[in-house]
Amino acid sequence: MSGSSSFVRSGVSRRGFLGALGVGASALTVGGLSGCGSAEPVPVQEASVSSAVLPTHVPVEYATPDIPSVKGSIPGYTTWPSSVTRAVPTPPGDGRTIKAMTPLWGTIPDAEGNQYYAAVNELIGNTIEFQITDGNVYGDKLATVLASPRDVPDWVSIPGWNFPPRFGSEIVGNVFADLTPYLAGDAVKKYPHLANIPTDAWKMCVFNGKLYGLPYPDSIVRDAIYYRDDLMEELGITVSVGSAEDVLALAQEVTDPSRNRWGAEDMWNAAAQMFGVVPEWGLVDGKLLNRVETEQYRAALDWTTKLFASGAVHPDAVAGQTGEAKQRFQAGRSLIMPDGVGGWHEALRDNLASNPTYSQRPFDPFPATAGGEIVYWKSPGAGMFSFIKKTDDTSMIEQILAAADVLAAPFGTLEFQTINYGVEGVHWEAGEGGVPKPTDLAPKELQPTYIFLADPPVVEAKVQYPGYVEEYCGWMQKVAEHAQEPPLYGMQITEPAQYASIGQPFTDLEADIPRGRKPLSALDDAIATWKASGGEELRAFYQNLLDQQ
Repeated sequence: MSGSSSFVRSGVSRRGFLGALGVGASALTVGGLSGCGSAEPVPVQEASVSSAVLPTHVPVEYATPDIPSVKGSIPGYTTWPSSVTRAVPTPPGDGRTIKAMTPLWGTIPDAEGNQYYAAVNELIGNTIEFQITDGNVYGDKLATVLASPRDVPDWVSIPGWNFPPRFGSEIVGNVFADLTPYLAGDAVKKYPHLANIPTDAWKMCVFNGKLYGLPYPDSIVRDAIYYRDDLMEELGITVSVGSAEDVLALAQEVTDPSRNRWGAEDMWNAAAQMFGVVPEWGLVDGKLLNRVETEQYRAALDWTTKLFASGAVHPDAVAGQTGEAKQRFQAGRSLIMPDGVGGWHEALRDNLASNPTYSQRPFDPFPATAGGEIVYWKSPGAGMFSFIKKTDDTSMIEQILAAADVLAAPFGTLEFQTINYGVEGVHWEAGEGGVPKPTDLAPKELQPTYIFLADPPVVEAKVQYPGYVEEYCGWMQKVAEHAQEPPLYGMQITEPAQYASIGQPFTDLEADIPRGRKPLSALDDAIATWKASGGEELRAFYQNLLDQQ
């Protein structure tokens, strides 16, 4: 279940981290490509992560996975547990009210008389009083709240893409509590479910040498390239892909405009993944290069241009109407598309009832060129975080950490079941195989709120879709064999604000070059402009961070 129930997380749709929950995210933010040239000096930043500030990792398990994790892949459960364990038998809270601010990509539930809130708060022993804001405007709300520290709630969820300017350099230490004394090293053992969270996730919570955040753990990769295997089979095609050229040939082969069928959607994200384009900065022969300077980036642009020129891309995607890509793909009007790994189970949820033979699968790992190296860049260990307001009241910090420990209880516990599905007989009934089936009340009261404050490591247990868990976890294991850490992996970096827009031309080129509106040579001009506008200074900034490692 990718860490949570399908109806809990189905509304989440933010590119980037939330791509793992269903939205493609290979179009990663270009680290170092986000600013406007300026004569301001580039500040020196301490970004190396000392092991001394990281919590000791102590795995805990309440249900043994049927498919174990391999090199960081997602573990899977092919059967639903017949019973669950109450991981924290005595609620740790002292009855106080804790104000919490979270985003929500869905309908905000009414707190009055909400039986879901009551049930989770009972497990915690405190009342979490939510201040929920539409996720699409959450960044604006955060900026307003953080500008007045006195108005900051006790506990605040902050997606990484909503970090305001100078968050790491000026805001985090002035507004939020340093959790290093409470969680570093063996201190975390007081909170066993927080100790169960992988170290890579905690690394992303370190700012300027101190531990400030609680992580929302991520999967080892966030994206896949899917194809409609059911429709390919109907066409008599056996899918066997060994290079990017094979994908291009397959897209051309299945394209038939007379049948309203095209080979692919906009595949720029897929091309970046196929060619191993580094997320931000890469090392080539010992030199630090931005992703746009690499041959892989150029090759991905060139391949995508060939795809568009072949006529295999759906006309609506050519016209830039990418927001409906999933609908076209699921309707069979296009047969190949990139998406977040969570998009797989969401497609099954949305289509199997009306189309029992519906099936999509990700391509197995393959190199960009036949016989070449297969490259998958690991996603950061966490992309969303929560922070505790700075206070002299240490009991408040300890109470929030105790609540977080309850919220981080993993699969196989009563806490996990309640947080993700609510109360049995109220929000869910046992369906086929014991899988919780939501009642009509569930979507009205139960929305993803607590999970953005603390969450356990990701698992997959959507056994309601026959064969899905086995296929998903098997694919993840194959990918994990090729996963690599990019330079500066696990470092929370606040980029100098003066470079907040110099990368925009590349975002534009990623749309313009494939569609033939600009030649590939325009990339050279854009790189030259980027260097002159501050790119070289930014390179020095990142080189300093790399040297610290």
